[in-house]
Formats: sequence, structure tokens, C-alpha cells
Amino acid sequence: MIQINELIREIDDCPIGREGWSQFEEICTRVLEFLFVPPLTRPNRQSRTYSGVNRRDAIFPNRNITNTGIGNCLNWHHLYVELNARFILFEFKNYNSTPLSHEEVNQTRNYLVSTIGKLGIIVSTKDPEDSAMRQRNIAYTQEGKVIIFLKKEHLKEMLAMKERNEDPSDLIMDMIELFYIQHE
Repeated sequence: MIQINELIREIDDCPIGREGWSQFEEICTRVLEFLFVPPLTRPNRQSRTYSGVNRRDAIFPNRNITNTGIGNCLNWHHLYVELNARFILFEFKNYNSTPLSHEEVNQTRNYLVSTIGKLGIIVSTKDPEDSAMRQRNIAYTQEGKVIIFLKKEHLKEMLAMKERNEDPSDLIMDMIELFYIQHE
């Protein structure tokens, strides 16, 4: 419980905007690692493609290839099968006044290559604007790529879920299912 309270305090105290971008990325990665490792594997941070053109904020290897029947592995196995999510890609956007736009969605979309999988999660301090919502629909319609948006409040809710001995990945599944329901 102390660790959860400490992580929530760090999320709340992180400066918004350019001055806190690195701290935001670090805190979010630690929160996600606390929530999801295991069953996911420790993340690769700031990993680059061979050419160096693409740099992903955090990618968590998803080695839940088989259904072990263990509770907190089920969602990750499901995503491995449904979306070829060999890795779970996270992008962090610590914006002060700029909303998430279609550009951030396109950036994430471009990172979702066949070796990574078709699931990208953008964690942000701001809500996505309509262009971002439309662009993620296009990414799904054209390529079957699912991009969901999480805010700091979602991270805190998942920490509360873990404290209640619930599976925090259920919130990820809820967000994906909401996307499917709303997709047009």
C-alpha cells in the first residue's frame, strides 16, 4: 500500500509540459511495471529500430503465448492472440496545453509493425481531440491496429485495482472493448 500511495503521489506531483516530460515517462513506466510485470516482462525504454528512425517510449514484451489459465495472464494472452501483441507499446505525452492530435496517433500507428503487434497505448495528461479519435478509427479500419488513450487518472485507477487484488489489465480490456463498441 505504501508503494501504491507513493506512485500516486509521484503521478500527481509530476510537472506538466516540457519541463516534466522525462519525469512523466519515468513515472508512468514504473507504474506500468509495478502493475503488469509479471505477467509481462520488464520494458525496453527508448528502444530504437535498427536504422534509428523510430524510437518507442516503452515496449513491454508479452510472452503470454499460451493460455496458462492463471488469472492475471489471461488478458495478455488474449491480446497476444487477437492483436498479435508480442509487445505492448506505450507512448507518453506530458502535454501542458496541446491536446492529443492525429499526429500522435500516426506516430504510434507507425510503430505498430508486424514484429511489435497491433496494440498501442498512449498515456497522456490531455484528452485526445476529434482528429485523434478519427485517426485511430482509420488505423483500425485500414490495418486492424488498436490504439487506446489512457490518462493519469486511469493509471491511478489501475493502482487502486491492484490494491483491491483485482487485475489492472481489466481496465485495458475495458478500454479496448469500449473502442470496439464506439468504432465507426
